[in-house]
Amino acid sequence: MAETSKDMGCALKLWIAAAVVGFVVMVFLLLGDLSWLAAMFVGLVAAILVGMFLTWLICRPAERVRTAPATEPVDPVALVSGTAVPEPAPQPKARAAEPAPVATAEPAPVPVAAMEPAAETPGAAGEGIRPAALTAPRGGGADDLKMIKGVGPKLEQLLHELGFYHFDQVAGWSKDEVAWVDQNLKGFKGRVTRDDWVAQAKLLAEGGETAFSKKVGKGGVY
Repeated sequence: MAETSKDMGCALKLWIAAAVVGFVVMVFLLLGDLSWLAAMFVGLVAAILVGMFLTWLICRPAERVRTAPATEPVDPVALVSGTAVPEPAPQPKARAAEPAPVATAEPAPVPVAAMEPAAETPGAAGEGIRPAALTAPRGGGADDLKMIKGVGPKLEQLLHELGFYHFDQVAGWSKDEVAWVDQNLKGFKGRVTRDDWVAQAKLLAEGGETAFSKKVGKGGVY
């Protein structure tokens, strides 16, 4: 209540001072060329503005911010016993169970032997029946096997290494024996069947000639 009365007294004094200021303004205006009515209006406006400004500036109530001191909650048990109750230790948060690692089956190692190329089996090389062979040509001289179409100097040498020197040997080969020779002519497999050596050898063994043997006899083929 006392504060309200004090504020009202302050405002009253300031408004009186503002009225004096407005009166002075009006007098100065009347001394000039301004009319009485206009001078009074301007003085009134000046008094109101000055009064409002001074009242707001000087007599405004101070803002009182009342902030209650922050107090922590008091444990009633501690008040009764007179001893501070220790705060409970923070419980550790339960860690989420990590998923067990999934065991991935590793591919079974491939045996080295399975990756290596298959070697040629003895059965392949020994297909058929080996023909009868000689350790050396009969009579001290071999027939000219190059008379057989398909037999060149290298192939003739290979036939000698296998023990074949004469036309009658080749002429007497059976199908199984032909198959064996075809498989064992290194670098020339299949030549016996492809060039029909047996038929040519039979004719040559009997003393006959073939068109190819005639060319060889004339020379210039090898």
